[in-house]
Amino acid sequence: MVTGRSEDSSGRIRLGMVGGGNDAFIGGVHRIAARLDDKFELVAGALSSTPEKSRESGEALGIARVYDDFKQMAIREARLKSGIEAVSIVTPNHVHYAAAREFLKRGIHVICDKPLTSTLSDAKRLVKAAESANALFILTHNYTGYPMVRQAREMIANGEIGKTRVVQVEYPQDWLTEQQDFKQAEWRTDPERSGAGGSTGDIGTHAYNLACFVTGLQAESLAADLQAFVPGRQVDDNAHVLLRFDGGARGMLWSSQVAPGNENALRLRVYGEKGGLEWAQEDPNYLWFSPYGESKRLITRNGPGAGEAANRLSRVPPGHPEGYLEGFANIYSEAAEAIQAFRTGKSSDTAVMYPTVQDGLNGVKFVAACVQSSARNAAWVKLG
Repeated sequence: MVTGRSEDSSGRIRLGMVGGGNDAFIGGVHRIAARLDDKFELVAGALSSTPEKSRESGEALGIARVYDDFKQMAIREARLKSGIEAVSIVTPNHVHYAAAREFLKRGIHVICDKPLTSTLSDAKRLVKAAESANALFILTHNYTGYPMVRQAREMIANGEIGKTRVVQVEYPQDWLTEQQDFKQAEWRTDPERSGAGGSTGDIGTHAYNLACFVTGLQAESLAADLQAFVPGRQVDDNAHVLLRFDGGARGMLWSSQVAPGNENALRLRVYGEKGGLEWAQEDPNYLWFSPYGESKRLITRNGPGAGEAANRLSRVPPGHPEGYLEGFANIYSEAAEAIQAFRTGKSSDTAVMYPTVQDGLNGVKFVAACVQSSARNAAWVKLG
């Protein structure tokens, strides 16, 4: 623990934020998610790349302590008796490593947006920093917080579809079908800030993480065909990837940001020896279960057939939709339970689950392997 900071084992967690100014989409999402279950209080921030914008955002958001940059914030907050206990990092990808390192080495828990970093070398360094720190590291692959995703994971772990054979996952969007010059598009299509992967890093990592999380498998190798269809674009906007998983399962992953008619159409299908499961993010409260040779069954969130893994994350009765914000908030609530247990020197409940720095490394390895494979005419590449 950092000497001098007070920690009430039952009170709200004092939270800081790096990036996520009042005009940033994902910053607003993180703030809502952090407050939904009333377990965090946002008290400090370095909210923008310039001191002026940071102060403007801090005033607009009513944040008590606003800093010019994340290093200044980490140093000063670590010295305060009521300094932050955790920080949310919601910057463009290339800032993740440096920012996370500053807080981790001062014993401040990190909640970081995905992907973990913009480069594989930074990802490996961040894993070492997290493993040596006296603090937790949580990665916000928010789709792992959806109740029916937890349901699917539990069913596969319990053997209800038998040994997994086939995994198909896709995440198509259409918002980059044409050249865009607004803030969110600008940095996501700049390899200096996003990393070498475009759609693979932005949404392909979500699809890959979801497939691994639900099945409990990791890919051993992949073959990727990446395209930048929009003229002049320096990163991929479409990817077709074949996957070979440990244990013999085979997979297909499609990520695209140039697929007209698709908004956030993340979809997962898993087939085993005894049955299959299907889940779609745009209709997230339902999971289809198809036992081989039997009628297809619909399992609803908080309804009959839903198990404990799903029910512990559900807030309202079936038929009242829960979705993106609630799933995101579940990651924050899982993080809060882990941090509160950390305050007392105990381990959190075994049911508590969130993506880790190792999951983040796996995602960056996936992107690097996709880029490498595509450059070699879709040759098979091992994920080391």
